[in-house]
Amino acid sequence: MKILHTEAATGLGGQELRILNEAIGLRERGHEIVMAVQSGGQLIERAREKGFQVYPFDWRWRRFPTVCTELRRIVRGLGIDLICTHSSKDAWLAGVSARLLGVPVVRMRHLSTPIRQGFNSRILYGVLARRVATTCHETAVRIARQAGLDHARCYSVPTGVRGDELVCDPAEVAALRLSYGFDEGCVVVGSLCVMRSWKGMEDLIEAAALVKAQGGETVRWLLVGDGPALKCFQEYAQKLGVEERVVFAGYHRQPAAHLAAMDLFALPSRAHEGVSQAILQAGYMAKPLIATTVGGLGEVCIDGVTGYQVPIKSSQAIARAVLACSANGEERRRMGLAAQQLVMDKFTFDETLDKMEHFYAEALR
Repeated sequence: MKILHTEAATGLGGQELRILNEAIGLRERGHEIVMAVQSGGQLIERAREKGFQVYPFDWRWRRFPTVCTELRRIVRGLGIDLICTHSSKDAWLAGVSARLLGVPVVRMRHLSTPIRQGFNSRILYGVLARRVATTCHETAVRIARQAGLDHARCYSVPTGVRGDELVCDPAEVAALRLSYGFDEGCVVVGSLCVMRSWKGMEDLIEAAALVKAQGGETVRWLLVGDGPALKCFQEYAQKLGVEERVVFAGYHRQPAAHLAAMDLFALPSRAHEGVSQAILQAGYMAKPLIATTVGGLGEVCIDGVTGYQVPIKSSQAIARAVLACSANGEERRRMGLAAQQLVMDKFTFDETLDKMEHFYAEALR
């Protein structure tokens, strides 16, 4: 298959990394992948580094004639079989253009944010797209209901873990922990995400203050990632007096060593999540989990089995989970191994590729 991915977002978070990793995997299986990405988008450089042909686009409605012309040139020139759209702007513009060109379109919905019900959703998901894929079952069911689609047209394809990217040198991990001031007696609660307001980092910082007040002397916090809310989170940690316990490690292109340096992984997202790649990676690395049930997080963080489920915006529940787990090494080990087994059973990269190949093939039938 020759597949064109379109992306109007400019960041480089889980959504964009999923596009790139899937493209790499499908290319290894013999498919041809090209991309049309918003000009200035960080995905452009990263994808070109991996040898992909990437076309910068301006995904704005007032540029529709140009978008349509450029897409026609790419589709006709390269013999594109299928277009896969990823964000709202490109889904509309590429969807309408592809309709005019007679090229089938599929829609990949990465977030769990509810879609607008009504005529627009029926057009976007039911007319312009032949099939819709999401990253978790709950979102697939919701989109089918809200857009009035046959459930058979909505697929759940969680992002699979590439285990080869998570191999770490234990000496490197030990040195990393020491560089952040974590000695052998510390229990490190960590998170890895783009620092956005809805990721729940404020709740982790509040939990750090509660744990400190309740005698959790060995607990430290490692928050990895950059983003628009990072400065606000750093200031909040200072305000609550936990800046010496909460380390903001910033963005790391290869974060495996940081994940390995954690003893627990927490992602108390308040909204929008599908199935976070970071929580799957942490599970694969046998870390017990603390998470809300937003989107598909509850499919990975199973309460009492792979970790602790906590309510949205509940720093108290996070603190209780951290104190309980930090005091019980055997519990951490049991939950971590259960998380690892779950990811290996249900969330492998090969399984994701198998499902996406089937998804694309069904759209072409």
